[in-house]
Amino acid sequence: MAPARATLHAMAMPAGKRPPVTSVAEHAENNLQFIRRTMERSSTFTAVPGLGGAGMGAIGLAAAALASVQLSPERWLGIWLLAAAVAVCIGVATMWRKAARSGAPLTGAVGRRFALGTAAPLVAGAAVTYALWRAGEYAVMPSAWLLLYGAGVVTGGMFSAPIVRTTGACFMAAGIAAVLTPPEWGNGWLALGFGGLHIGFGIHIARHHGG
Repeated sequence: MAPARATLHAMAMPAGKRPPVTSVAEHAENNLQFIRRTMERSSTFTAVPGLGGAGMGAIGLAAAALASVQLSPERWLGIWLLAAAVAVCIGVATMWRKAARSGAPLTGAVGRRFALGTAAPLVAGAAVTYALWRAGEYAVMPSAWLLLYGAGVVTGGMFSAPIVRTTGACFMAAGIAAVLTPPEWGNGWLALGFGGLHIGFGIHIARHHGG
């Protein structure tokens, strides 16, 4: 009876119609795509540059030294903004190089999450800096920069190695210390954060996380 039913079912189908058949190649391709998506969701962002971070720290120390001898707060701010631009260029270039070397493209899912998590507090920091400049509140800038930069590193570090989150937490601790200490210490806290922390953690990342 079963073969007869199958024959009748096949005869009832319109001419030229056949049941959909998934080829072995299509099935394998679907499995590979699923595995690739799963690995992207579960992997971590490994292109955080250690040597690049140390280079950014060297820029931070140089900026702190130059800013400390400026005679006006506007020139002090200009030194730090210039240093920030140079440091960002170093960070992006070395991150791109490390990603290319490790075969982990920055445009992947994890890279996008890392970038978005890091960028939001940094954009907020730029807006806060502008508002403080307009109000003439230069003494508040060091703590705001350290806190917001640290927050960006922590949130971006949720998709990277634990050492990245630790780095961000240390920046935030420096920012809190800048809030609690005299305003005259602000440039020193910036030297410790953007100089010392970048160099120390950058060397650690270079040694233990592939450069």
